[in-house]
Amino acid sequence: MSDYMFALESHLDAAQNRTVAEIQRIATEAGVTVWLTGGAMRDMLRGAPIRDLDFTVEREAIKIGKALAAALKGHITEEDSLKRSVEMVLPGGLRASVSNARTEKYTKAGGKPQIAPATIHEDLARRDFTINAIALFLNRGAKGLLVDPTNGQADLLNRELRATNAMAFFDDPSRVFRLVRFRHVMNFEIAPRTQLQLENAVLGDFLHPNPAALLPDLQALATHESAVAAIEDLDKLGLLTLLTPGLKAEKLNLAGLSRFEKHAHAIFPAGNEEGWLAFLSVLFEKLSPKDRAAALKALALPSADLKTLQQLDAAAKKLESALKSPKLHKPSQVWDVLRKVHTAEILMVAYRSEIRVVQDRLRAYFQKYLPAAQEVTEEQVAAATGLKPGAPKFAKAYETAVITRLNARPRKVEPEPEPPPPPMPMGRGRPARA
Repeated sequence: MSDYMFALESHLDAAQNRTVAEIQRIATEAGVTVWLTGGAMRDMLRGAPIRDLDFTVEREAIKIGKALAAALKGHITEEDSLKRSVEMVLPGGLRASVSNARTEKYTKAGGKPQIAPATIHEDLARRDFTINAIALFLNRGAKGLLVDPTNGQADLLNRELRATNAMAFFDDPSRVFRLVRFRHVMNFEIAPRTQLQLENAVLGDFLHPNPAALLPDLQALATHESAVAAIEDLDKLGLLTLLTPGLKAEKLNLAGLSRFEKHAHAIFPAGNEEGWLAFLSVLFEKLSPKDRAAALKALALPSADLKTLQQLDAAAKKLESALKSPKLHKPSQVWDVLRKVHTAEILMVAYRSEIRVVQDRLRAYFQKYLPAAQEVTEEQVAAATGLKPGAPKFAKAYETAVITRLNARPRKVEPEPEPPPPPMPMGRGRPARA
């Protein structure tokens, strides 16, 4: 096993390792070469947690992607027939994508590219930044071989953001959103030449990305404490006006966002992207109804997210009322209130509520009750009840086991007895006189 494969497998959790093994099997049976690419390679090489798995294949990406989703009982969330790629969500919320190696040629800034099949080296060279242009060979024979045509490893080591080519921002102006996010989330510096390319793009007045392209970067920023600084950078580049004319950073609720982030990171130290709608609600809190509606329309939120956002204030007030109820006497009752609530509602309550008991119960839920509930496994319940997971009465039995675990009084830890003193050493010769 190569050092890179060892490093990869050490960084992956059990579900991610199963996904890599499964696509290796599917690609081998199809006679197709497969690489791990993109953010997974970037994060693995810099020692960061790997969130998503991006695979690149020589051909038949859609077929292989669908086979992967079927084998792991996931579902396809997006299929792009132009770029020959699929995105999926696998059990446990793991996200993965499978794409064909390709080149992209643009005739105008942000236009529709001309797609052509390519080698892995050509595919990596057309990507945005060198730190995202690294691939790991997964097939047998050369398994673990690293492909790094733009020397992205050196930029990771130097903590530097460098565009792969001089036309990076012309080809896809929305890459500036990612550049700003990477700069603040990873605390990297922008390489001088890339900074010059960015300034030329702004001065050349062709840096007009689709505002909807900002959405995934806002979602990713929602889990980091550097969001305010990143938004201020977007303002300096004049990119906030893409959401609504005349929009400036001072019109946004950046002070409230800083306070929101402190509450969010107290609850979710590792971040939680499910709460990003609360982040967006706080960010736009000071906008006029007209500007807020225009900004949300520009971001092109999915209808389900838009509905959740519109109902968020009312839902948060209802949750706060439930949490302050004097009828909540037991840990299981607090757990029952919060276990099925949308993460955005919880974060809004944490941000807005000034009621001490509400804040105490939120902390207790995440620090004590939820970890205790997660200690109860399906295997334990099946062994104790004889019921099988999925059986009609199993869910009720599982819930009863969790409630019993939560409401049990903690065992009193008895202090260990102090060890007896060591025996006195036996002296030689005659004893001393008194």
